[in-house]
Amino acid sequence: MTPTLDDILESPQPELVATGFEFTEGPLWHPDGFLYVSDVDARVHYRVDLGSGEKTVIRTDSGGANGATFDADGRVVLCEQDARRVVRLEEDGGLTVVADRYDGKRINRANDVVARRDGTIYFTDPQGLMEESEKELDSSGIFRVDADGSLTLVAGDMNHPNGLAFSPDEDRLYVSNTRPDPHLHVYDVFGGGGDGGLGNSRVLAEMPYVPAGEGEMFRAHSGAMRPAVERGGVPDGLKVDTEGRIFCTGPGGVWVFDSDGSEIGLIELPELPANVAFGDPDLRTLFVTARTSVYRLRVKAPGIPVHGVSSQA
Repeated sequence: MTPTLDDILESPQPELVATGFEFTEGPLWHPDGFLYVSDVDARVHYRVDLGSGEKTVIRTDSGGANGATFDADGRVVLCEQDARRVVRLEEDGGLTVVADRYDGKRINRANDVVARRDGTIYFTDPQGLMEESEKELDSSGIFRVDADGSLTLVAGDMNHPNGLAFSPDEDRLYVSNTRPDPHLHVYDVFGGGGDGGLGNSRVLAEMPYVPAGEGEMFRAHSGAMRPAVERGGVPDGLKVDTEGRIFCTGPGGVWVFDSDGSEIGLIELPELPANVAFGDPDLRTLFVTARTSVYRLRVKAPGIPVHGVSSQA
């Protein structure tokens, strides 16, 4: 029987953690009691203290830092969508470029990133919001970065791949498609601990936009004019808990699905969310970056650990 939100949420009312941002993204919990948060539009990367809500600037001119994860050595890996690259933050504060070109061509707008247990890194690279003159690759894609730094295109069949997360056994990769056909996508991951290729591409669940008048437009947070149908939010960041349930931000809030794509419910927040992360020592707090603020809710099942985080505990 498909569970309900009451079976999943311990505290259904979101609690404000911090506010005063322009557009929050890239939540990543650290065992020292803070959350990495990127203010995409302000181009500032922060640490947010989870006790006081105090914000500490890590880096300005962040290249539009978006999704974030830890690598196998516990270093932060970030997608910089405006700078069109994936970078790693080093202990000395320096930056190392993880990926910025494929076959000699600049990648699109790296959006979100996740790591497997074997240390390989996967990131989404949509081109849906780019001008035609800026595009060097033929399509949007999902890339894999191996331990030796080599870059492989593992999927190129989605319109606008965005958030991504593995199933608990890493046999499947879930990916949100933002536009023009909003849905939750899934791939089988081949090879287990082997090559990590993707196949059996399919739609897992539809995530329709909030209805709007035909032809109407509005100015999005980035300043770009977008179809009004997107005003209520788009499929974006996602994470998976240890029970295999998928938490994906989308129209109206955070959508929760069972592993088979059955919709469990919608978590509504004071602001439209863009991404989520599990945190706290028991990994049973769901942190949500939502426009100008960060919120949290307690859940009954822990999230999947972010690989590399245990090395910092």
